[in-house]
Amino acid sequence: MAERLSAEKKGGIDCGRVKNSDSQSMLQNESNEHSEKICMKNGIWSHEVLYDRESDSNSNTDLNKMTNKASFKLSWWCNGENGDQHKHDIVSFEKGDITTAERSSKQISLKWESDPQTVLILTKPNSVSVQILCIQMVRWLKEKKKLNVYVEPRVRTELLAESSNFNYVQTWKDDSEITHLHMNIDLVITLGGDGTVLWAASMFKGPVPPIVPFSLGSLGFMTPFHSEHFKECLDSVLRGPISITLRHRLLCRVVRDAAKNEYETEEPFLVLNEVTIDRGISSYLTNLECYCDNSFVTCVQGDGLILSTTSGSTAYSLAAGGSMVHPQVPGILFTPICPHSLSFRPLILPEHVTVRIAVPFNSRSPAWASFDGKDRKLLAAGDALLCSMAPWPVPTACQVDSTNDFLRSIHDGLHWNLRKTQSFDGPREI
Repeated sequence: MAERLSAEKKGGIDCGRVKNSDSQSMLQNESNEHSEKICMKNGIWSHEVLYDRESDSNSNTDLNKMTNKASFKLSWWCNGENGDQHKHDIVSFEKGDITTAERSSKQISLKWESDPQTVLILTKPNSVSVQILCIQMVRWLKEKKKLNVYVEPRVRTELLAESSNFNYVQTWKDDSEITHLHMNIDLVITLGGDGTVLWAASMFKGPVPPIVPFSLGSLGFMTPFHSEHFKECLDSVLRGPISITLRHRLLCRVVRDAAKNEYETEEPFLVLNEVTIDRGISSYLTNLECYCDNSFVTCVQGDGLILSTTSGSTAYSLAAGGSMVHPQVPGILFTPICPHSLSFRPLILPEHVTVRIAVPFNSRSPAWASFDGKDRKLLAAGDALLCSMAPWPVPTACQVDSTNDFLRSIHDGLHWNLRKTQSFDGPREI
C-alpha cells in the first residue's frame, strides 16, 4: 500500500493510475473482462482495502474433493461504461467460504521517490500571527531547504511589502494557471484552520499534492501540526516517509430539467466536507426526492438534507445529528436537517453509489444547494443534484497516524465524552 501511494515527483496523487493486477488475473470470462476494462478506464479508489487470493496449483484438486459445497466467486462489478461504480475488488474465497480479505496495511504511508522541489504555502487572511509565521517559513524553506516557494498573489504582495528580498517567491497571474498548479507543486502547506484546508482542496480540481496543515484556527479536526514546531515537522515530512490520511471528496453535478440526460450537466463541484440542500429564504418545507443508484430512498420534508464525506462528519452533519466517522472510512453520510418526522434517522451509504436528489414538480418552493458552504445554486422544480465519490482524494499529513489524529481531534476539539470519573468510595457489590 505504501508503495502504491508513494508521491510522484509532480505531487499529484491520481487514483486512476493505481493498478490492480491481481484482480485482472481473477476475472476470466468475457463479461468480466469487459467490466475490468471499464474499471481500469475510470480508475479505482485509493482507499482500496480488499485483495483477491489466488489459490495454488492444487486448488482445483482440493475443490473437486469437496462434495458438500459448491464452488463460486464474488466480485464487485461496474454497471456500464458511464456508470459510477468503479471498484472491482474481489471478496476472498477459499474452499467455499466467503471471508473478508485481510487489509494490506493498517495505515497509509507516503514515501518520496525523489526529493520535493516546490512547495505552495496557503494562509488564512487578515491574521497578523499567520503573516509573521509565513515570513519565517518562507525564509527557512528557501535558505535552509533550497526549495522553490509559491504563494497566493495576495501573500506575495504582503511579503514584498515586508522586504524586497522576497522577490524569489513565485505566484500565478490568473485563475487559468491554477488548473495546472498540481503539475508544479510537490507539497502544500496550510497556515490556518480547517477552512484553509478546504480552500486548499478547492484549488485542485483533479489530483491533489500532499497537504501539511498547521493549526492556527479555532477548531482543528484536519490540522494536527503546531506552528511553534514547524521546522521539525517540515524536516520530518520532507525527509519521509510520512503517514497520511486520504480524505475522500464528493463529485457533485447539477442536472437541469431541460437537460437531455443525466450526463448533460453544469460544471461539477468537488467538496471535501459536505453539500447541503436547504430551503433558503423560503418559509415552506423542502420537498426532496432521494434516490440511491436509481432506487428510491425517501422523500425529505424538513429544512433540508446534508450529503457529507466522512471528513465532514464532524462539521454540519454532526450539528444536525449525524454520527462522527473516521475520515478513512469510505462512505457518504445522508443526514436530514430538522426533518418533520420522528423516525427520520441519518444513514451512511457505501462509497460506490450515486445519490440523486431531485426537486419534484409538486414542490411548493425551489431548493438551494451549497458546496462546502459556498457557491450556492438554485434548484428549481425538475432539477436534480447527483453526488458520487470523486476519484481524487485529498492526502493530508498525519502527526502520528490517521486514527490517533482523529481521536485526538474529537477529544480536544469537541471534548468528546468528557465527564468526571466516578468516585471509587461508595456502595460496592459484595
